[in-house]
Amino acid sequence: MVRRVRQLVPRPNEVRDLLRLAVPVIVVQIGMMAMGVADTVMVGHVSADALAAVALGNLYFFAAAVFGMGVLMALDPLVAQAVGAGDREAVARGVQRGLLLALALCLPGALLLLPAEAVLGLLHQPAEIVPTAGAFARISTPGLPGFLLFVVLRQSLQALNRMRPIVVTIVVANLANIGLNWALIYGHLGFPAMGAIGSAWATVFSRTLMALLLMALGWRDLRPLIRPLRPAVFALAPLGRMLRLGAPIGIQYQLEYGVFGVVGLLMGVVGPTAMAAHQVALNIASFTFMVPLGLSAAAAVLVGQAVGRDDPTSARRAARAAIVCGMGFMSCTAVALVTLPRFFAGLYTSADDVIAIAAVLLPLAGVFQVFDGLQVVSIGILRGVGDTRTPMIVNVLGFWLLGLPVSYYLGIHAGWGPAGLWWGLVLGLIAVGIFLLVRVRARLTGTLVRIMIDDRHAIPQ
Repeated sequence: MVRRVRQLVPRPNEVRDLLRLAVPVIVVQIGMMAMGVADTVMVGHVSADALAAVALGNLYFFAAAVFGMGVLMALDPLVAQAVGAGDREAVARGVQRGLLLALALCLPGALLLLPAEAVLGLLHQPAEIVPTAGAFARISTPGLPGFLLFVVLRQSLQALNRMRPIVVTIVVANLANIGLNWALIYGHLGFPAMGAIGSAWATVFSRTLMALLLMALGWRDLRPLIRPLRPAVFALAPLGRMLRLGAPIGIQYQLEYGVFGVVGLLMGVVGPTAMAAHQVALNIASFTFMVPLGLSAAAAVLVGQAVGRDDPTSARRAARAAIVCGMGFMSCTAVALVTLPRFFAGLYTSADDVIAIAAVLLPLAGVFQVFDGLQVVSIGILRGVGDTRTPMIVNVLGFWLLGLPVSYYLGIHAGWGPAGLWWGLVLGLIAVGIFLLVRVRARLTGTLVRIMIDDRHAIPQ
């Protein structure tokens, strides 16, 4: 028994190797989240309706953009495994195809964003916030290219273990976003006070800045990968294989985000106060989630590089370290959310009715923290080995066939309100986390094969 426990505990050097990459990734993830937190906090001091409108507008934007972001995550196994194999040309082709796909994915995203107000109205969202929320989503459209191009550049540099340009970019973008919010939301420096709409414009400028600045700061590493243009980049068969690899990630992201989005819409049916409280609680839970999300990204890179080197032992060790670190951190945050819910809710808003509901939801977030960390780290490990379909399938089973029906029944039918809606999320995350851990164990004990999309026999699942 003691020997088995020792095998589960990662060695110090395994944790060190993981954290060397994961800590900068976590800083980046927290920085990405901090932009949304700044928007929420600064708009939250305008009014509860403004906070709810930004919550709904942001929800709609990511519902339109998250599939494209997920598709581009195919760069994790492609680039990381090519780096591990020392195949520089495959790295360059992967980066260039990622940029091409990012530009192509802007069109469907924009077509979904433009009719936001009409769609939200059809979904029976509160009439008092729909016009502002729809305008927020529509104004966000010009920021979509910057958002998706940043994803490509970030994933590529992460796979190359070049984190400094990404960290600097995130810090600068956050400072710019706060300054623009201050000017545009409240009306400083000669700008009119635009409230929630000002926050939307600040976000557009900040996302565009992120892509341009990261390209500039990372140009030394990116230049040989972007120039010259490889003719094979436009070959339809490899592009199709890359899309085939990334589409399940995009669908998984869409489904997972969709569950939280549907719950958010149901909160809107309950009322604007419930929607605002849901946004506050979800924002806090999402902030702590950035740490295991960063560990997941690091695990995808380290496992992918090990697969490229044909080193399954290193892949297993990196996976073990990521799971233990992710679950350990989320256990600590669970204690904080369960014991101090009103304190954390009060950081976001001074509205007593919003704080009261958020303080009920945050302990529930504490319940699912550990399993949320487990599922996202497991997804990163599976992405590193090239298994992108399993998380999609497990997502459907755990969230949509189990969690969401429970949410609707308890929250709407049984009359439990916001707490009932969140209990379904808790149940779904527990199921997804356990299923994915079983899949990780099965994949890492099997044969690990590098993915090569220029080979017609590519993408074993």
